[in-house]
Amino acid sequence: MTKKIGFLSFGHWRNVAGSQTRTAADSLLQTIELAEAAEELGVDGAFVRVHHFERQLASPFPLLSAIAARTRRIEIGTGVIDMRYENPLYMAEEAAAADLISGGRLQLGVSRGSPETVLNGAYTFGYVPPEGKTAADLAREKTAIFLQAIEGAAVARTDPARTGVSGGLAIQPQSPGLRERIWWGAGTRQTAQWAAAQGMNLQSSTLLSEDTGVPFDQLQAEQIRLYHQAWKEAGQEREPRVSISRSVLPITEEIDRIYFGDQENEDQVGLLEGVRSRFGRTYAGEPDRIAAELAADEAVRAADTVLFTVPNQLGVAYNARILETIVKHIAPAFGWHTDRS
Repeated sequence: MTKKIGFLSFGHWRNVAGSQTRTAADSLLQTIELAEAAEELGVDGAFVRVHHFERQLASPFPLLSAIAARTRRIEIGTGVIDMRYENPLYMAEEAAAADLISGGRLQLGVSRGSPETVLNGAYTFGYVPPEGKTAADLAREKTAIFLQAIEGAAVARTDPARTGVSGGLAIQPQSPGLRERIWWGAGTRQTAQWAAAQGMNLQSSTLLSEDTGVPFDQLQAEQIRLYHQAWKEAGQEREPRVSISRSVLPITEEIDRIYFGDQENEDQVGLLEGVRSRFGRTYAGEPDRIAAELAADEAVRAADTVLFTVPNQLGVAYNARILETIVKHIAPAFGWHTDRS
């Protein structure tokens, strides 16, 4: 299994002291610049979070298309798009266009979304679950429509009065191979198994909305094992991909110690929307120690892609230095290497 690494940006911006991203424009443009820097360093992926009604990245396709136009090799993706907010057919058009611009580098993560500060945000966008359905049901139903659309299924009919025939019409454009590059962000073991049955790749973050009492990496590794088992049982033909996220803050200079020297280095357990959940630890410290800890991380060993969250408000140069430290001193310890020949 060839390991890949990438960065994951939340795209925060705040007009406060110390922030290098004072505006939305700063956040967007610096994300593009960081993707360019990451590609130069040999990083494999540039991924963004999607949050609505927040001072964070919210509309991924213009941003991903811009990154695609400024890079040549690096994968571009999301982690994740909240499907509750989406028109799945319009999204299929946008996704295909972004993928074509990138030359087939789009790795699109979708899901039901994460807890929000907004009340009924998707309702505000005009998307209300039908009677007897949940928000999660709505997200999955929209995902099914989206997947059919990017596979080229007929989703509309011609107008016989104008065309003289009656036939099916697919969304245009189509981008061959995109269906195999759709990922589902799963917060539980059961959801990971569902994603496998749908033929989607698996994204698992630094949060699992369940807890069995074992360390986070072991719980996540079990989620990955169950996903692979469900994939095989579903009779899927291709080899799936699995990504996980880690918060890694290497300390190599005094400024790093000032920023991150007091970070907690243990899993956290708490209630999230009334459910006992486990949050993965932050890895802050000397690069050699972080490298050894990640090499021993069961989920890191089980995944083919590791995404590192970045403190984007500290600016492009700072985050590029973090990524350079990861490339040179951390990622090789768990099996990643820059030689792709």
